Amino acid sequence: MKHDERHGGPYDRGRADYWYHRPVDPHYFTGGTSTRNCATCVTDLTPSELKAYHAGYADGEADGGQKDWG
Repeated sequence: MKHDERHGGPYDRGRADYWYHRPVDPHYFTGGTSTRNCATCVTDLTPSELKAYHAGYADGEADGGQKDWG
């Protein structure tokens, strides 16, 4: 299934959470992503948004790459 890969969208946030070693925490942004601002952060996702978030996280795991903080 193809997901909207908009920067800040659910799929993108799932991939980013995996990349940055963050735990699963479904959310997305309606605006920019520079800070996790509650005014732009959505945490009450629809079923399709949840699916996109989890798909992004899973795709990140499948790719295997994560940020090297060293």
